[in-house]
Amino acid sequence: MAENKAPDVTRRSEKSRRAIYAAALSLVAETGYTKTTIEAIAARAGVGKQTIYRWWPSKAAVLLEAFLDLSEQAAEAVGGDDAYEIPDTGDLAADLKLVLRATVDELNDPTFEAPTRALAAEGIVDAAIGAEYTERLLEPQIALYVRRLRAAQEAGAVRDDIDPRTATELLIGPLLHRWLLRTLPLTHAYADTLVDHALLGLAPRA
Repeated sequence: MAENKAPDVTRRSEKSRRAIYAAALSLVAETGYTKTTIEAIAARAGVGKQTIYRWWPSKAAVLLEAFLDLSEQAAEAVGGDDAYEIPDTGDLAADLKLVLRATVDELNDPTFEAPTRALAAEGIVDAAIGAEYTERLLEPQIALYVRRLRAAQEAGAVRDDIDPRTATELLIGPLLHRWLLRTLPLTHAYADTLVDHALLGLAPRA
């Protein structure tokens, strides 16, 4: 006689959560953040909107969690968290150009571009979302540059009086500024130029 098993609520909830993530990301890419609504996300995910409100307080919170999950999946696909460490080949310029070029590729990828723009904009008006976005996404990325620049200081390739955090902002700040404004193309050549210009100010002085 077949045994009647109770439904696996955990598995069902995870399936719904994944569907909501996918719906939020696809809708933002297709229609933009402003036109994306909780109702639209629920309809595409095949869940009731009360399910979404039970788990998240706003569509921004849904999108943030969906984007964090997307980033984690991307990291796993290329080898986990260690894959995002900036390499230390002994050539600081080459190492920084490698990671900045990868950042350019990600910012130009429609899969990442739409949610990144939406969260960056929403974080300006929603302090809680902005703080979480910074803590969980931006700060871990900045920390990678800081560690690599500190290693360069120890190797004598960067002046001891340089603050690695400020130096990191010299690298990624202009990149994000150009990307946000969309006034000029975001290219590998531009990323390389940023590294070359920044390292002129970071290098030890004769």
